[in-house]
This record gives sequence, structure tokens and C-alpha cells, in this order.
Amino acid sequence: TRGNVFILPTKPGRRIHLTRNPGTRYRGARFSADGKSLVALSDATGEFEFYRLPANGIDPAKKLSADGKVFRYFPVPSPDGKFVAYRDKNYELWLLDVAGGKSRRIARSENYNFSWLSWSPDSRWLAYVVAAENSNDRIHLHDVKKKAGTPVTSDRYDSYSPTWSSDGRFLYFLSDRNFESLVTSPWGPRQPEPFFDRTTQIFELSLVKKQRSPFQPKEDLGEDRPATADGAKSKTQKTDKKPVRIDLDGIAARISLVPVPAGNYTTLSAADKQLYFVSRSTTKKRTMTLKAIRRDAEAKPVTVLSDIKSFRVSGNRKKVLVHKDDNLHVFEASGSAPKSLTKSRVSLSGWRLAVDPTTEWRQMFVDAWRMERDYFYDPNLHGVDWKEVLERHLPLVDRVTDRAELNDLISQMVGELEALHIYVRGGDHRDADDGVSIGQLGAVLRRDADRGGYVVEHVYRTDPDLPDQVSPLSRPGVEVEAGAVIESIDGVPTLSVDHINVLLRNKSGRKVLCSIRDLRAKAPRRVIVEPVSSSRAADLRYDQWEYTRRLAVEKSGKGKVGYVHLRAMGRTNIAEWARHYYPVFQRQGLVIDVRHNRGGNIDSWILEKLLRKAWFYWKPRVGKPFWNMQYAFRGHLVVLCNEKTASDGEAFTEGFRRLGMGRVIGTRTWGGEIWLSINNRLVDRGYASAAQTGVYGPEREWLIEGHGVDPDVVVDNLPHATFRGGDAQLDAAVKHLLEKIKKDPRPVPRPPQYRKR
Repeated sequence: TRGNVFILPTKPGRRIHLTRNPGTRYRGARFSADGKSLVALSDATGEFEFYRLPANGIDPAKKLSADGKVFRYFPVPSPDGKFVAYRDKNYELWLLDVAGGKSRRIARSENYNFSWLSWSPDSRWLAYVVAAENSNDRIHLHDVKKKAGTPVTSDRYDSYSPTWSSDGRFLYFLSDRNFESLVTSPWGPRQPEPFFDRTTQIFELSLVKKQRSPFQPKEDLGEDRPATADGAKSKTQKTDKKPVRIDLDGIAARISLVPVPAGNYTTLSAADKQLYFVSRSTTKKRTMTLKAIRRDAEAKPVTVLSDIKSFRVSGNRKKVLVHKDDNLHVFEASGSAPKSLTKSRVSLSGWRLAVDPTTEWRQMFVDAWRMERDYFYDPNLHGVDWKEVLERHLPLVDRVTDRAELNDLISQMVGELEALHIYVRGGDHRDADDGVSIGQLGAVLRRDADRGGYVVEHVYRTDPDLPDQVSPLSRPGVEVEAGAVIESIDGVPTLSVDHINVLLRNKSGRKVLCSIRDLRAKAPRRVIVEPVSSSRAADLRYDQWEYTRRLAVEKSGKGKVGYVHLRAMGRTNIAEWARHYYPVFQRQGLVIDVRHNRGGNIDSWILEKLLRKAWFYWKPRVGKPFWNMQYAFRGHLVVLCNEKTASDGEAFTEGFRRLGMGRVIGTRTWGGEIWLSINNRLVDRGYASAAQTGVYGPEREWLIEGHGVDPDVVVDNLPHATFRGGDAQLDAAVKHLLEKIKKDPRPVPRPPQYRKR
């Protein structure tokens, strides 16, 4: 919505545009309990303040606060409309008195920020979640009347997503307390580790002593006490909503399990008579399924909708909003799916929004400035006069002519902070959406009219153990070698066009018929080739570099030295570790190459593996001894780094050096270590990432940022020698390891003599 607020009808009706203030951004709009207004954040004053927006789109908005100083997160209005709860970037939790316009801080955290804010039905109590000293999430209740907070769950387990029953007698929440590993032992390929699946359970917290749960079966003895499920009223209960009563004494012990099997759950929300929650799969796609259970002793959990993105229960607990595919659906909160997804769909057709780019760019520039101020790890912004920086750069926004230029200007501004982990990317660039990709054959080609086509000078060499990742020209049945000539593609001579790429336009992933004349062959042969994308072709070049490094180590290391290269430190890169470390874990030397490493966050995974030590040996009746800890590396280690080793690649390198694991060889690394966040998005989804978490060592000095990691031994790969195929850094690593192996061999100790009685 580009920072605008709209109300969409769930049935045929009027789409209401509540905000028509060019150059102003609105965030986090939330309905009031009566539905007559919304509360939202707006930067109309230069800082984000809370405003009340009439839902009719006609009456004027009313400013509710005037004390904005730091980034505030979404408002959570109380049911009676008297308060707005919110949290800010300084890890503080606040209550805004709507009538008085003043905010009161009710809690502050030194660990992580607050989350999962939830009001009791009578607006007296606010439930929220904050991390304890041991980092476990803990649920607290704040009494608005007494201005006091109380933790109501243990810090032994993560507890989160609190939601109130509509009568205020129960608080339901999720907690990770079920630990059953799918992996039963550390024995097996690649040293399997425990994996705890389905850790989450749903709990019911009784807020009043001696009341029966709606999930509890009816009593067999004596007069049955009525359960307190919503809507079931006792003879003495009035129809008017009563104030919520909470017996805090011993409250943490009054929990019970909701009869739902443990799973991978998130986002618990109570409707009138149902509990809704999301179940996440453990597959790579992480699909989400909406489930529900009726608050009844006989109820069983049911699936409502599969493959959803998110959901929310309406304020009156009567409806459910679901985001599925690219659609929004609203239907009755009955615990079942709508009879027709088509009829439940909210109309998003005809969505158009007029945008004045120059006005929007100015707002985005100031927004980027403001969010860097509020997110940056150093509150003093490295001593930079941040207000002066804005005043100096803001006039230049009027000269900006497109979105890319705005990113350039934002980059100049945030560059004043001298922090490397700030990236300015994205935004509405209006790029053409009719571009045509060029298929690639995974080889170096040269036009040669004398030979009648394009000569294959080189086919990228990659690991033959991974046939799905080889060059298109190396696949079985194609097997094109250097010196062959590509004479035609799909019957069109390759010399009839200006460049062979003309014949490969829009052919990525599509099979083509190639006429190939092999070297010294009298006649061409026809083969089916499936070109790859440009990005995959770039990966093939990288694959070749990595594969040839490994072959070089195998040769020069005489089979005693292994080689592992990590391109980055993300989820997919742990697969590189598993693929290349475990086949060579038993060798006496190992090169861990993090040159060109783009960073990520798995340094602790790799360092932990390298910290494992062999402390005893198993000797079977037949065969060689083997050691415990499984797959521990017993030999000598070297890490290779260079000026393109970045971020978490640098953290790994520094950790390796500080933990005394071995020698670091290469050149000084990039020098960016303040951990970043890209949550601070602009109205068009662009961002200037925030460097928001600094890193320092036990000696109280900031690490890596602005300087990088210095290797123990400086070895540079000079351009000409590298162009000719040399790798001085790799040669130095292997030489060092062979010397260490000679001086300090690490054979497996021979077993002792067997005992005799």
C-alpha cells in the first residue's frame, strides 16, 4: 500500500482509502475493538507518532502521541480503547494513555525485545513475552490498574504466543517442552546429531483457582460443576462481561496440556469457541497448515486450510482472516474450512495506487536516515552528527531522477557511518518485465569461420560425483570435448548470426538440437543439449575453480591432506561442509578455504566440529581402531582467507585463530562484522540495511569491523601468476601442512596388550 491505509470490504462494498497525505508513511494500522476507528503510526511530524483514523474515511485523523524519539513497532489497542500497548527499538514496552496522550514505560529488557502482546477482554491485563536471562521466552502479565508485572511461566522452557479465552478465565499459550530426538545415537554417516522434531505443545493456564478446564471430561461423582468454556454460563453468571479476575498466587503451577499432539506450532489465537494455530512442516519448503480445536472435552484437532502464509482471528472472535497463495480469505471461526474459497475471497481486483515519485523519494530518504539512527548498534553513531548529515544530503533529493539515483544518494549518506554491513538495495526500479534470458552451454567458445562454427575451447570441469551439476556439454550422451565445433543449433548455422547467444535466447532449461563436429571427426553428430541459466553458468566456473583446487591438494598433498572450500556461511553451505569434510576427516592435514566467502551465520557449527577431540579409541576384534568423538579431526589445520572473505567468513577465520586451531594463511579479510538486519524496509520494499549488533572480544576490543582479520602468514596471489593458473596461497598451505605432518605425525595409537588372567 506504499505507506497508505485502506479498509477492504469482506463482501461487496466500498474500498475506503483512509490516508491521503503524499509524502507521509503510515505503518501498523490496527482496528479498535468497536471497529469505528483504527490506530496507526504516521511520520507526518518527522517522527512516527500514533494517530486515530476514523474508519469512515471522512472524519479527520487525531494525533494521539507527541513523544516519538525512536522506532516504534505496531500498536496493540486495548479492547476498551483507553490504551495502546507498543514496544520500541530500545527494548522497552510502553502503554499509551489515549485520553492523556502520555506513554508510560511498563518494562525494559536487556536481552531481546518484547513480543506477542495480548490484552485481556476487560483491558486490565496485558500479556507479553520477553526473554529471561537464559534466553528462554517467558510470558508475563502486567496489571494496568496496579502498574505491576508478574511472570506466569517458567524460564525452563520457551513459552510464547499467549491468547485469552473470551471470558478471561484462561490463558492459552505455546511452549517447547517435548524433546524426542529423531536421531537416536551419534553413530552413523557424518556423525548424526540429535534433531528435536515436534517440540511444541499447547498449554492452558487457569487464571482462577479451582475451576475446571473446558477440555476436562465431566465428573463422575457428585453434581457436575459447569465448565467455563466461552458461552456456557452458570445460573449465577450474568450476561454482562465481568472484570477478569486473576489469582496470581501459585499461578505458574496451574497449567495443563490441551489435548493436541506435540508438533511444530506457531501463532496460537483464541476465537469464541475455538483455538486456532499453525502447524509448520519440517520440509525445506516449510509449508504451514491452519488447524483448530474446539474448547470442549470431546474435541479433536482438525485441519482448516493447508499451504497458508498467515492468519488472524478478528477482534470480535467471530471470523478468521487467512492469507493463502496470493489471496485473502475471510470466513466464520467455526473450526472448519469455508464451504467455498472463492466466495470467502476478499476482492483485490482493480488495485491501483497513484504515486508521486519525487514526494515518495523524499519520504524514503528521511525514513532511511531515521531508521539508521534507531537501528545502528552504536547509539552515538560513531560520533557522526547525524542531523547535520541529513541537512547536508536532503537538498540533493530534489535532483534525483530515478530510484537507482535515490539508492546512490542514500548510500552516500549512510556511508558517513563507516560501517561495511550497510547495503542499500531494492526498491521500485520499474525494470522491464519482458527481458529474455540467454541460455549457456557451460563452456568457453570462440567463433571460427574457417572451421565452420564455434570452437569449444574449454568445457568447465566439475566434480564427476555430482552428475546433476556438470556442464551441459559434459552430460552422458553429449560428452563434448575441447576442440569440437558447434556448427548449428536447432538447424540454424551458428555462423549465420552475429553471436551464438542469438540462438540461445530464451533457451535456458529448454532442450536444443546441436550439430557437433568432434575434433578429427569426418562428419558432425547431433545431440540434445539443455542450456543452463547465466547464473548457473557462473556457478559452473566457480565449481571448476573449487574442483581444481581440490585436485591440486590431492596431488601436492600426497594423499595426506584434505581440502574443504566454503563459498558462504548459510544453510546451503553446511552441505558443502558435509560433502567435503567427512570424506577426509581421517587425514593428517586439512585446508579449509574460505577465500571469496560471502558470509552468513554458521561459523559456530563449523568451529564446533573442529573443536571435537579424539579422547579414546575403539578396538573391535577385527579391523582398525576408530575414535571417539566421532569424526573428530586429529591432524593439522590451515585456514585460507583473502580480501574477499567477508562477514561470517571472517568470524570463522577469527574464531579459528583465537581458539588456537591452526595457522591462517592469505591476505587481510574484508572487514565487515557488525551483524545486520534488513527488517527496516522502505515503503517500496527497498532498504538500507542496519548494522545493529557489534562484535567484541574478551579483551574489550571491537573485532574485525573496519580492519578485517590479519592472517598469521601473508601470502598474496599475484595477478599474472594467478592468470596462468598458479595459486600461491594454496601452495603455501599445503607446504606448511606437510612440514607439520613430518614434524608431528598423528598416527592412531596402537592398542595395548590384551589382559591375561
